[in-house]
Amino acid sequence: MVSPRKSRDPKTLRPATQLVHGGSLRSQFDETSEAMFLTQGYLYDTMEIAEKRFKGETPGFIYSRFSNPTVAMFEQRMALLEGAEAARATASGMAAVTAALMGQVRAGDHVVAAKALFGSCLYVVEDLLPRFGVASTLVEGTDLDAWRAAMRPNTKTLFLESPTNPTLEIIDIAEVAKIAHAGGATLVVDNAFASPMMQQPLRLGGDCVVYSATKHIDGQGRTLGGVILASEKFIADHIHNFLRQTGPSLSPFNAWVMLKSLETLPVRVAAQTRSAERIASFLSEHPRVSRVLYPGRPDHPQYEIAHKQMSGGGTMLAFEIEGGKAAAFAFANALSIIGISNNLGDAKSLITHPETTTHQRLKPELRAALGIGPGLLRLSVGLEDVEDLCEDLGRALG
Repeated sequence: MVSPRKSRDPKTLRPATQLVHGGSLRSQFDETSEAMFLTQGYLYDTMEIAEKRFKGETPGFIYSRFSNPTVAMFEQRMALLEGAEAARATASGMAAVTAALMGQVRAGDHVVAAKALFGSCLYVVEDLLPRFGVASTLVEGTDLDAWRAAMRPNTKTLFLESPTNPTLEIIDIAEVAKIAHAGGATLVVDNAFASPMMQQPLRLGGDCVVYSATKHIDGQGRTLGGVILASEKFIADHIHNFLRQTGPSLSPFNAWVMLKSLETLPVRVAAQTRSAERIASFLSEHPRVSRVLYPGRPDHPQYEIAHKQMSGGGTMLAFEIEGGKAAAFAFANALSIIGISNNLGDAKSLITHPETTTHQRLKPELRAALGIGPGLLRLSVGLEDVEDLCEDLGRALG
C-alpha cells in the first residue's frame, strides 16, 4: 500500500509547498533535510548492470558530470516550480545561457536577440556564435515589427531577457513567442530578473527558460549556479548531450545550498518586492532623481505588458540622478547599508553603476540607445527593513 503522504502528485501542489517538498530523494536513512551526495562516481553490482545503465536501458547514476542525486533533486524542484517537463542544472547562469543557445545551432544558422542584454549574454550572441558560423541580429526588444523583420528562413532561435538588465524594459514574451513559432524557430527567455515567482515564460509561450540561480534562487550571496528548463524533447534534442560532453556541471554542494534556498524563495521575493515598491515611490518623489524605472509602477513605459505577464513588480529597480557619473559615484559611496556590487537578487540590498561595470563593454552609442546613462544606477532590493533603506538612500541623496 502506498502511504497517503507519498501518493500526492507534487504537480497538484502550490508553489510554496513544491519548494519545500518537491523532488525529494531520500536515502535509506529517511533524512528530513535533503542529503548531499558529494561523489564523483557510482558503483554497479555487476558488469551487466553497468552496461545497461550506460546504454540507458536501466535508470541510475553513472558519473556526476552527467548527473548526481543532489543535483537531480534541485532540477526536479525547479521543474515543478516553473511548470516545465525537464530541467538541467549548470555551473553558472552564463553556462545555462551558452548551452541553451549553442545546443540548438549549427554553422549556417541565424539567431535573433534583443539589444538589451547583460554584457556576457551579448558577447555570446555577438562575438561567440559568429565564430562558429552562426549569424546574429540584434533588435529593439519592445518593437515587435523589428522581431518580425529580423526573421530569416535559417533563424533557429530568438533570445531575450525580460525585465532587461539594467533598464527593466518589459518585452511581450507571448507575442515574441508567436513570431518565433511562425518562423519555425524557438524562443529562449532569460528570466533571472523576474525570478520564477514573478514570471513563468513557458506558460507565456517560451520554449526554454534560463536562470542564473546565483540570483534569487540562492539569493544569499553564497554559490554560483544556473538552470535550463524546457520540454523533455527540447532538453533531449538540444541540451542533454551538450552538457554531458562539455561538462559545465553544477557542484552537488551548490545544488544542496540552492535546494535549501528554494524553501524560502516565495517569502524572500514577496518581501523584497514589497520593499522595492516602497523604495520606487520614495525615489520618484526626490528632487535629485530624474527618473525611476520599476515595472510595478503605472509610469513604467511597458507597465501594461508587465501587468499582463508578471505577478508583481519584482525586486529590481533603476533610477537616474542628476549630475552624471560623478554624482552617481558620490551618492553610492555615501550609502551605509546598501552595498556596492554587481550581483543582484540577494538578501542584502546592492547597487551598481551599469555604465562602468556590467555594461562597460558596450559601445557608448549602444549604451545611450539602451538608456544606460552616466547617472543611471541599478538597485537590487534586499531583506533589510525598508525604512532603514529609504533613510540610507535619502541621506546619500542629500
